[in-house]
Amino acid sequence: MKTYRNILAIVTLALCSAAVTAQVETGGVVRKRAEKEQQKAGEQTGPQVTERMAGFFETKEPHDADLAYMRQIYRQLDLTKDANTPLYFPEDVIDGQENLFRIILGLVVDEKIPAYEYLDGREVFTDQYRINVPEMLDRFGIYYTQGEGKGKKYVIEEADVPTGQVLNYYILEKWEFDRRSNRMKTRVEAICPVLNRSGDFGGEARYPMFWVRFDVLRPYLAQQYIFLNDDNNLPQYSLDDYFNLAMYDGEIYKTRNLRNLSMNQMYPDPDDLKRAQDSIDTRLREFGKDLWVPTREEYLAQREKAEELAAAAAAAADSIPERTVVEAAATDDDSSGKSVRGRRTKASSTKAKKNTKKPKVKSAPSGSSNNSANAAAEKSVRRRRK
Repeated sequence: MKTYRNILAIVTLALCSAAVTAQVETGGVVRKRAEKEQQKAGEQTGPQVTERMAGFFETKEPHDADLAYMRQIYRQLDLTKDANTPLYFPEDVIDGQENLFRIILGLVVDEKIPAYEYLDGREVFTDQYRINVPEMLDRFGIYYTQGEGKGKKYVIEEADVPTGQVLNYYILEKWEFDRRSNRMKTRVEAICPVLNRSGDFGGEARYPMFWVRFDVLRPYLAQQYIFLNDDNNLPQYSLDDYFNLAMYDGEIYKTRNLRNLSMNQMYPDPDDLKRAQDSIDTRLREFGKDLWVPTREEYLAQREKAEELAAAAAAAADSIPERTVVEAAATDDDSSGKSVRGRRTKASSTKAKKNTKKPKVKSAPSGSSNNSANAAAEKSVRRRRK
């Protein structure tokens, strides 16, 4: 019995000592890892994105068998419009708040996201067309210096970032009708900042810089909140919400076509161009509504609306139009004035003659005279017979 107790005590002491040593070792490992993470965090600046977070925002391309309709639309966002001003302001960094171009340029320069060449309608997002960052900066005249350490390869001072010259963005939209969900889906596929500078021969010229896929940009835009108008300064939406909810105001400047022509090339007249843009936009937004038979409630609502329109048209047709009096303009020639007056007097006299009725003449009763004449005639006839 005593030997059994001694063995049990020895085993418990061994287990306690092993647990204590394990805690010390793990504590040391945790301390070392924490120190390394702090050092990495000190080297990195800006919003951080993990692989899990990036996978959450990744959008998978739908299979062609699931699509019944697809169209690519190129839109131009003018930052001078009120709906697009959240992409431009603030021009400088204020309390960690940056505009869209600063975010994109910083991520591209730090090589956190890839950027691709602008090929004017032939966009291919592969490694073959991936841009070289130093060449891109030299091409657009953006001054930079070589970074020191592992954090940044290239450093651009805040004063050298041309935020005031980026007044437009090109975005590539995809409109897809999914057979499984039976609805039209719209998503932004890529974004391209556009520099506005004076041209060589005067005037303003636009220089598209590069394309950035929206999927890889979304995790960083989701951490940047903005306010949309001056009435409410509470930042309720992120830049990711801004694009996904289509809060921007952009006009169509190109659609994907076989000849690779822009809308200006296809419709040189401004009025025809505006009508074509409105027609394309309307067809895209009304595409899903023309595929289904309306429900009973929708049918009754449409019928009631049609009846109201018909009643309004009938009421407008039955109403008597207002009389318009046109007076002859007096001229300097007296003869023309006299002729006009003469015509008026003749017209008035003829109307008066037509309107005047001849008075009825009452004829006297002639019954007695007729009777006496008939009696005399009969007497004369009798006398002749005799």
